[in-house]
Amino acid sequence: MRRISSFLLAAALLSAGSLSLAGCIVAPARGYHDRVWVPGYWRSPHVWVGGHWRYR
Repeated sequence: MRRISSFLLAAALLSAGSLSLAGCIVAPARGYHDRVWVPGYWRSPHVWVGGHWRYR
């Protein structure tokens, strides 16, 4: 009985912890610039512009 009650307590604590974190969104602060990959594309006839990294 003691083993079952400790197991149920641990399960309840784990589920409560996961439910409390379910709605959290972590976003960088304003002013923080991310590097994003800009894919390559075709420009005018037969000119391939390669992809590059750009700060956003």
